[in-house]
Parts: sequence; C-alpha cells; structure tokens
Amino acid sequence: MRLAAGVDSSTQSCKVVIRDVDSGALIRQGSAPHPAGTEVDPEAWWQALHTAIEAAGGLDDVEALAVGGQQHGMVCLDEHGEVVRPALLWNDTRSAQAATDLVGELGAEVWAQAVGSVPVASFTVTKLRWLAEHEPENAARVAAVCLPHDWLTWRLRGSTDISELITDRSDASGTGYWSPATGEYRQDLLKRAFGREVLLPRVAGAGEVVGRFGDIALGPGAGDNAAAALGLGARAGDVVVSIGTSGTVFAVSDIPTAEATGTVAGFADATGRFLPLVCTLNAARVLDAGAAMSGTDLDGLSKAALSAPPGADGLILIPYLEGERTPNLPDAAGSLHGLRLANATSAHLARAAVEGMLCGLADGLDALTALGVPVERILLIGGGARSEAVRTIAPAILGRPVAVPPPGEYVADGAAAQAAWVLAGSEEPPRRVTQGTETFEAEPLPEVRKRYHEYRDRVA
Repeated sequence: MRLAAGVDSSTQSCKVVIRDVDSGALIRQGSAPHPAGTEVDPEAWWQALHTAIEAAGGLDDVEALAVGGQQHGMVCLDEHGEVVRPALLWNDTRSAQAATDLVGELGAEVWAQAVGSVPVASFTVTKLRWLAEHEPENAARVAAVCLPHDWLTWRLRGSTDISELITDRSDASGTGYWSPATGEYRQDLLKRAFGREVLLPRVAGAGEVVGRFGDIALGPGAGDNAAAALGLGARAGDVVVSIGTSGTVFAVSDIPTAEATGTVAGFADATGRFLPLVCTLNAARVLDAGAAMSGTDLDGLSKAALSAPPGADGLILIPYLEGERTPNLPDAAGSLHGLRLANATSAHLARAAVEGMLCGLADGLDALTALGVPVERILLIGGGARSEAVRTIAPAILGRPVAVPPPGEYVADGAAAQAAWVLAGSEEPPRRVTQGTETFEAEPLPEVRKRYHEYRDRVA
C-alpha cells in the first residue's frame, strides 16, 4: 500500500490526512489548532503542522505530500528569508481603504480584465499597499512576498533561499497580481500597490513535483477552495457551497471569468482550469453568534430554527457581523429587521440566523449563474453543513436540491489527491468519488430572498 498525505493549513487549525494512493481510503489523520486573530506569526503554522503530523502517526510510510492553505494573506520575507512581520490573513480588513484606492486608481474593469478579479481587502495586493503606507520601515525590508501555503511548502523543502519559493496557480490567482487568463504575474500592478517590485514565487505546473521533504515528494499545493474541489472530485456543472469561517460558492470552469462588479472572483483551480468564486466573510460564525444570542449551542440553534416557521414570521437577519466582502462592505455591521412581538423569540432568531447566512450564499449562486456558469449539482460542505437546520433549509433558500457529502476534511483530502497525482505522474488528478452523499429538497422560498434583499440594499 502506497500512502499520500494532505495538509489543510486553514485559518483556525492545521489538519493532516493520510490516504491510500490507489483507493483514496483514509488511513489516519491528525490536527492542531492555530492562534486566533487576523495576523499570525507563520512559525505558529509550522509548529502546528508538526503537531498535526505527529497526531496523524507520522510520515515514515508516506511517499508524497501536498499543502492546501488559506488563500490570500501576506507573508513578507527579507533577503535572508526571515519573516518581516506577522502575516496578515485573508480576513484582516485593515486594508479596505487600500482596496478602494487601488480600484479607484485604475477602475474595476481594468483590474477584472488584468487579473480576473477586482481587489478587496482580502487580496494580497491590497495588504501590500497598506503595508507600504502604514509600516514603511517594514515595507523597506521586504524582499519577497508569498502566501501561507507557499511558505509552508518552502519550509518543508528545507530552503532558506527566497529565490526557491514556489506557489501554484490557484493560490497565485488570489493575490491580485497574477492573471489566470495569461498565467503570468503582473509586476506592474504589484509595483503600483507597493511602490516597487519584489521577488514572487515561481508558479509550478499542476501535478509537478516541486521538491522533497526527506524522501517524501512534494506537490505544489493549492488554495483551500481549489483543494476542496480536488477533494470532492468536482467537475464542470458542480457548484460547491462551503460554509466555514468564510462562506464560498465556487465552480470548476473550462474558461476564465472577469467580472467588474467584484462579486465573482475569477480564480484558477489546481488542475489547469478555472474556479469562479464568490466569498462572504460571514458564514459558520453567524451560527455561532445566533446560538450565543439564543443562549444555546449549535445543536440547540438547529432545533430551534427548525421549530420556527419558514421566513421566521418576517424576522430578517443581515449577517454582516464582521463587515462583509461580498458585497464589499468592510465597515458594515449585522442588523435585525422586522422585529415584532410575534417573532421576538429565540426560535425565530435562530431561523433568521440560518436563513440570513444562506441568503448571502444564494446571492453568490445567482452571481455565478449570471455569468453563464452551469449548475447541474450543488454540493454543500464545511462545518456549517453539519447543522440539520442548514441542510434542511438550504434547498429552500438556494432554490435547488442540495447534495451533502458526509463530513470530511475536503481541503486536506484534495491536497492528498494532489500528492497522489504527483506520484502517478499522470495528466489528470485521480477522480475521487464521494460515498454517502445525501440529497435534500425543499419548496423554494423566494419571498424570504425578496425581504432579505430589501434590507440588504439599505445597508449597501
């Protein structure tokens, strides 16, 4: 039996899965937490990775490994490969004004055509502008910029030479200075943001062996959503709705997208194709907040939400609890609307929290279909999908049947699939078929979406 390991270095934790190369069967796994916050010393990721590997029983029998990681972010290195400052994560919104300024300087259409996406606070390019403006001494020390998964792969290779940094096209496509359509960096855009050019990681080919960790072959890795698509075996026609720290709606596409409103990010996937994606900042933590406000836990929130009528008797939650990325409202706050004596109950609040979160994701689905992205199947994954209320209510809000695979570490699974791919040396990654998928159907609730839009548009 040959084994491959996949890593998911996410916002909140590091997960490691070890799978059989041929069958894809899970052999063992482990995890370790990451520090809280929106800026983190990358060394914490390195330590968590080793703890997770140990918890997974080590890598002595593993032949290949790849790292999936949280997208965007900003890891700045000096000429000696030392970290200049704690990494800014994707969900750090201090660069919101920088994003506004960069879009204003060139125009949204120019950005969309150049890199497939319009910059928002999450993107690396906006964080570099913030760094140049607010920490000029740190900015002056920067010799190279990479992403979380790039840095971990580089460390696994045992390198301290910044010229040996490597990334993949899926993660590069979230920086704001790499074009999925041309496969090239736009140093001119990076220079506009940061004031000068810096060294950037080489973009490896899909399925390329990029180095070794001891005797273990290393794949190029991937951004978290692209890795999840690999782990699910997603193909054209599949739309994935992932409810984690962030909420994402994405699809595998054979052609690149460029959309100037900024709603859809025109990312690349990890196979040589494309991954149009909509991201919301507020997803599973809306459920956490709803449970806290209701004085219960997530299971209690689910039961309460299902006990309330569809539409929560007119109670609407706009779930911008941490600002929002889509729509681009980094300074917005959450709000309740339509509160009356008849719906002033914890059950109604629970229902409004679930429906409000799902309405934001349904807007993302609408944005993809408006670009002509085919929708043959919706796959619902992530921690939020473990909620019975979410699974039950999702098809009513999304307006389509929803397929829910069993809970799993799909980002880490996708990284493991990539690791198996580099061992095989084939043109295409192994096709993983998810067993035990359950389909949920419900009567659509367009009136809930309509009321949600009325109040959402007031915030915007």
